[in-house]
Amino acid sequence: MALKKHIPNAITSLNLLCGVIGIIALFEPELHGVADFPFLCMLAAVVFDFCDGLAARLLGAYSPIGKELDSLADVVSFGVLPALMMCFNCTLYADGFASYLVWIPLLIAVFSALRLAKFNVDERQHCSFIGLPTPASALICGSLCCLLVFLPGSFDAAIPWIIIGVSLVLCVLLVCEMPMFSLKFGKEIDTAPATRMLRIAILSISAIIIVLVVAFGLPWPAIIMGILLAYILENALFWIFRPKEV
Repeated sequence: MALKKHIPNAITSLNLLCGVIGIIALFEPELHGVADFPFLCMLAAVVFDFCDGLAARLLGAYSPIGKELDSLADVVSFGVLPALMMCFNCTLYADGFASYLVWIPLLIAVFSALRLAKFNVDERQHCSFIGLPTPASALICGSLCCLLVFLPGSFDAAIPWIIIGVSLVLCVLLVCEMPMFSLKFGKEIDTAPATRMLRIAILSISAIIIVLVVAFGLPWPAIIMGILLAYILENALFWIFRPKEV
């Protein structure tokens, strides 16, 4: 097999490596409960996850092994890593909190694996998604963990509940039947007029969010959080109010 056939799998392996490094960082004493470095590892994994598909398209190097490796890497980087980040941060603020509840965020890893398994066998998801993509779920977790440290101390008691609530909502979104347009580009994406309008709208909203975050001096993870929340809301509204089929 030509060397170029291995390039997408090598990039996917870097995605997996970033996820593993992020998990290890969470267990380091000086980084325990701190989201910054693990979140940067997650962001790097997202970049590699995007690039492996791009490389496969450009090189014509699709393979069954590549598809399975991509899912396995995503389970680690966008399932286990964000679940542990949420769990660790929940534990950090869980003084006087029911100890068994702090494990609830680990369900994100389970539902992320279910989401990826469904994606692999669902023929409807070639051009768009059914349910929230795992990278989007992971980035919401990572950005939330980074933003929690900026909340006033008076909110500390509420943080475990915020984390648990967000975790449960993400679990539902990962496996629900809500159609969601792809944020990637290429021949495979849905090019229906309605989808093009949704993509243009999210680009416009993203520009506004960036301006607002910079103008108000908010932490940079607020950009990612805002864009992804807008993405979910836009898809949800379109799903609810879409024209009914005759």
